[in-house]
Amino acid sequence: MARSRRRPASKTQPGRGQQARVGPLQGRLSDVPPLDIDRLLGDEQVRIIVCCGSGGVGKTTTSAALALRAAESGRKVVVLTIDPARRLAQALGLTQLDNTPKPVNGLDHLEGTLDAMMLDMKRTFDEVVQTHATPAKAEQILANPFYQALSSSFAGTQEYMAMEKLGQLHAEATRTGRWDLIVVDTPPSRSALDFLDAPERLSSFLDGRLIRLLLAPAKGPARFLTAGMGIVTGALSKVLGGQMLRDVQTFVAALDTLFGGFRARSDKTYQILKDPQTAFLVVASPDGEALREASFFVERLAQEQMPLAGLVLNRVTAPIRAGLSAQAALAGAERLNGDDPVTTGLLRLHAGRLEQIGRERSLRRRFAAAHPTVATTTISALASDVHDVDSLRRVAELAAA
Repeated sequence: MARSRRRPASKTQPGRGQQARVGPLQGRLSDVPPLDIDRLLGDEQVRIIVCCGSGGVGKTTTSAALALRAAESGRKVVVLTIDPARRLAQALGLTQLDNTPKPVNGLDHLEGTLDAMMLDMKRTFDEVVQTHATPAKAEQILANPFYQALSSSFAGTQEYMAMEKLGQLHAEATRTGRWDLIVVDTPPSRSALDFLDAPERLSSFLDGRLIRLLLAPAKGPARFLTAGMGIVTGALSKVLGGQMLRDVQTFVAALDTLFGGFRARSDKTYQILKDPQTAFLVVASPDGEALREASFFVERLAQEQMPLAGLVLNRVTAPIRAGLSAQAALAGAERLNGDDPVTTGLLRLHAGRLEQIGRERSLRRRFAAAHPTVATTTISALASDVHDVDSLRRVAELAAA
């Protein structure tokens, strides 16, 4: 299935690295439509929620918090995380997570069920091979040195395997009814778009000219091992080494029967992501880079006709009610001239917080001006790290407030 992957940014919306040019009265925060988290989590037509965004904005915490709240409201939930820091397991009170969904037990106020898992990239790749190849070919592939390197470190493999695992969970949920909601924490990639692009990149790699060239001798040595092929393979042997070239050729020959399956499954999962049963939540923090990435992702989802539920703005500085402006606080600190270090420090802290709130509001107004229809909810920054179920519940309450 042909599909456009990257398109030019709209002329009316900022692309990557751009900022919307807005006047002081544009993008008023009071005009931003609110994102009703509880309504989204309670909608039984929504079967998949994908939390996406750039790295370090709190996708894992948001995914776990929303999954917990949905389970507490009666949904049968599984949350899939792709976080190497394993914070999700710690927050849910589990010793560890692995590639198999595990029930989260001992939770209070749980009207539904909650399972959690962490993507094991290599194990998922191994499962794909074992499921879609004959036992003899699967054994040959799994033992191949080139496959072992590819399945562990090939660029995009983690994102592609996240798509594979999502497809597996969706199939099991449809077949058994074990879950009625899947919450996905996308990989902590350099770009938030890697999750969507990974299937196409891996399929393009497997369908590439070099792979087909290496595959040709295995399909018909008498036909393809011409003088020209001998020159090519000889040159590759010098670059890669003879043994590595043989490993690659053996791997490609064994994997040939799976090529069509990779593309077919990625296309099927891609269609699931475009279905109304899926809801994308773009997670960002109130800083310029994260919101630029969020803006680009919102545009990309619109171009791909994927269902965007809204923006979750995480770690927002909580507003404060005080008649003392930042300028007045700084002026007061200057007048004290160090005579009262405690008061001076408090005044400077107050000024700094007000200035931070101002910067965040300015960035939020720019995003609202560029995307006035994107529903938004904010989560105030907590005083401490999210490390247990109570703090996860607090994050969800803030998101739903």
